[in-house]
Amino acid sequence: MKYLDALIIGAGFSGLYQLHCLRDKLKLNTLVLEEGDDLGGTWYWNRYPGARCDSESFTYGFTFSKKIFKKWTWKERYPKQKVILKYLKYFSKEYNLKKNIVFKQKVISTQYFEKENLWKIKTNNMKIYFAKYLICAVGSLSSINLPAIKGINQFKGQLHHSGRWPKKNINFKNKIVGQVGTGSTGIQIAPEIAKKAKKLILFQRSPNFSIPARNRKLSNTNIKNYKKNFNKLRSFLKRTPGGHPFEFPKKSAFDFDEAKRNLMYEKSWQYGTLSFRATFNDIVKTIKANKTAVKFIENKIYSTVKNREYAKILTSFDHPFTAKRPTLNTNYYEMFNKKNVELVNLKENPIVKITKKGIKTKKNEYTLDKIIFATGFDALTGSIEKLNITGKKGIKLTKYWKSGPKSFLGLLVPNFPNMFIISGPGSPSVLTNVPVQIEQHVEWITKCIKFLENNKRQSIESTNEAAKKWQKEITSSVKKTLFMKAKSSWYKGDNIPGKSKSFLPYPGGMPKYRKVCLKVEKTNYKELKII
Repeated sequence: MKYLDALIIGAGFSGLYQLHCLRDKLKLNTLVLEEGDDLGGTWYWNRYPGARCDSESFTYGFTFSKKIFKKWTWKERYPKQKVILKYLKYFSKEYNLKKNIVFKQKVISTQYFEKENLWKIKTNNMKIYFAKYLICAVGSLSSINLPAIKGINQFKGQLHHSGRWPKKNINFKNKIVGQVGTGSTGIQIAPEIAKKAKKLILFQRSPNFSIPARNRKLSNTNIKNYKKNFNKLRSFLKRTPGGHPFEFPKKSAFDFDEAKRNLMYEKSWQYGTLSFRATFNDIVKTIKANKTAVKFIENKIYSTVKNREYAKILTSFDHPFTAKRPTLNTNYYEMFNKKNVELVNLKENPIVKITKKGIKTKKNEYTLDKIIFATGFDALTGSIEKLNITGKKGIKLTKYWKSGPKSFLGLLVPNFPNMFIISGPGSPSVLTNVPVQIEQHVEWITKCIKFLENNKRQSIESTNEAAKKWQKEITSSVKKTLFMKAKSSWYKGDNIPGKSKSFLPYPGGMPKYRKVCLKVEKTNYKELKII
């Protein structure tokens, strides 16, 4: 047994920065527990072919330190998984963080003892730790979603989920591969498999919108400029809704005639990046404006994909552009022109079961050597609930969240004292350039704990009133967007059977969220329950 001031679960972006802040700035006895055998979090597990970040590299890192920012050099517009992992190892080495991380420790239960004001944390190795503060840094997208398809354990070939990709390279040469899922991961992985496989059969339920990434190597001038403009860039990222290096213009899609509007879309399309959604200010706000973007994207797909039937399947959108997570791609639509790529429309030809030899659909049976599931995650709540958390009076978090997650700012939960969540449900999390959100979260948590320690307070938690008020704010904010127009979206938990259907992240943008957090801090957390 070990007694600590603070215990952090997870050694990704959030866990590493939180360790640095609590250990080095507040001088607290702090430890990180990590399930994997090395640091990296999401970027440790997601090592599938084609895995890249969809935020531009020079924005996808820590900005609290000018020294750290300038010392590291990003060489591509969008960094590969291996490069992001290398960046996190560099960050860890700079602050000597590994000495306070214990690897291969999967947390199986966490329980709060009210009398002692301590959290008891138990791992799969039967190690037990006690800590005053518990910080869940387990990531928004880390609990994999493997669909409960009949016969899934019968398949005699290799079966992999993109979120738990093996370290050893998988050989696709001369193999017939079935891929289930065409979200952001599926769109990255498919073109890479298609380069090597004898045949790739893509099973698609719903198509997603995808914009060309236009990845390229950064020139020396590019690198020099982003390093030189550190202060300006940091300030810019803090004032944009998603923490990205672009702002929404004042112009509407209807301030221009169709020809001019399409020229502007074309410019955005050729430039690439997630900024396509900011070609006009009303694309993400009104269906009428959104339809102009949808029409442009549909025309692009039809002009790229030669097979008319495939083009039709790829444009059978059931949601407005950006109502689900928009994706970036490299030669995804071009891939469908290859002779070794087949597209199966699961809406017309659903999967019945998985057999020993492959996948059986309503109309066909496909013999496969390998099956790849790119079916995403139990987002935002899944990885937290798997920690088996018990709060005051024996309250189980899974039961408390059964009808939807209740939190204050996504940071604190009623009945769970001194438990903090980074990028959890109720925070902007997945709607942002995640490191920007993480940095803000970690700094808020650090200041909160500093306040408690300096004022010799024992615990802090959200009140029920504060959590209810925040949930109303989320509901009110999402009504001003198009997010709820998506029939099925993991933003609402629709991809997980039995999961409550409520909008999970906060959609009001980082500047507004930051302002609320700052107000709570400046009023000495008076809205919260402090003992």
